[in-house]
Amino acid sequence: MSDKKYNQKTDYRVRFADELLERALKTTGAVQVIGPKWCGKTTTAERVSNTAIYFQDPDERRRLQRIAAEKPSLLLAGEKPILLDEWQDAPEMWDAVRFAVDRDNTPGQYILTGSSVIKDYEKISHTGTGRFSKVRMRTMSLFESGESNGSISLLDIVNGNDVSGSSKAGLEEIAFTIARGGWPASVSLNDDFSLYRARDYVDSIAESDISRVDGVEKNPKRVKLLMRSLARNESSEAKMTTLKADMESDEGDLSTNTIAVYLNALRRLYVLEEQEAWAPAVRDKTAMRSSPIRRYCDPSVAVALLRMTPEKLLVDFNTFGLLFESLCIRDLKIYAEAIDGNVFHYRDARGLEADAIIELGDGRWGAIEIKLEGRNEEKAASSLLKLQREVRSQHGGAASFLAIITAVGMAYRRNDGIYMVPLACLRP
Repeated sequence: MSDKKYNQKTDYRVRFADELLERALKTTGAVQVIGPKWCGKTTTAERVSNTAIYFQDPDERRRLQRIAAEKPSLLLAGEKPILLDEWQDAPEMWDAVRFAVDRDNTPGQYILTGSSVIKDYEKISHTGTGRFSKVRMRTMSLFESGESNGSISLLDIVNGNDVSGSSKAGLEEIAFTIARGGWPASVSLNDDFSLYRARDYVDSIAESDISRVDGVEKNPKRVKLLMRSLARNESSEAKMTTLKADMESDEGDLSTNTIAVYLNALRRLYVLEEQEAWAPAVRDKTAMRSSPIRRYCDPSVAVALLRMTPEKLLVDFNTFGLLFESLCIRDLKIYAEAIDGNVFHYRDARGLEADAIIELGDGRWGAIEIKLEGRNEEKAASSLLKLQREVRSQHGGAASFLAIITAVGMAYRRNDGIYMVPLACLRP
């Protein structure tokens, strides 16, 4: 166990998850903080906890796991809130926390952080519904890392307010940001050494984490082949058959069952995050494509797998554009959650599409197209206006806003009402 003073960080960068966590601690007895490893969950949780128990501490792991298996209540006796870091290594703690909250439903008692979905489901007898709330953390958005000036509020756009601003970031800076990623440890470096973080992350996932998450031994070479295939198909709805054919060109015959097991393990590690399809009420019975888009938790993972660099991105605009889209979606998810929203994608059989649909809790929604270069602005605007005419939300009616997110340039509202917004100007 450690006390709060021991773990207090003085160089902490404020995260939007801070507010979400504090809000959750005011409503339920326990909060589960999930997200990929190295995204900052522990540091964020430490700031609001008074006692911390680290189940991955090499010196304490076995002792803590033994206590958790024999009498887990002993680990819940400290000053609250109590942080149980990487609790999935001692799955008995879930029911212990749930039972403790049942007996005393005072909000804000426990924080459970985890970088993977638990494998030992048989050791959990209750889902925790009503006792636990959940906060999802991601790598740092450009605003959190200080690379967005925050001159444009997403909420202002949703509310239809006028906006103005400009980004000083050029394509070189955007390319570097994509390759470096939003890993807190890398953001503070901001030099070529920061590019290695994503490579280390890939190695860690492929060589150890992916086998531990479900107890099934996996071939690291095949894991990397699958991850590389996913990187080549970043920002797409690639089918299993596409991934299979891509991998077999390097590895020989692979079963779809094997690929499915590997994909599920990557999801359980929060390495992959799916962007679900939006289901509005349309004016006719046009079929909608409901497949989710698979994206890495951070675009730097795809950069590492494709062996790209900022310099290579600048001469491969197709890959640059796809990874810029993933960067935007990551940031939009962070910003949308801060204002009680979710991010989807939309495709239908008529060809109507939107890279992002943001839907708020009150039913309002808007459509976003993402364009690395401004020369595609008019095509994107035409697509958005057509979508606005044809599609209505089941709950929110017509779109509240339309926007095009770009890599560089000025922020303003066009005569047709569409917002033009550089990513490096955006905040919630």
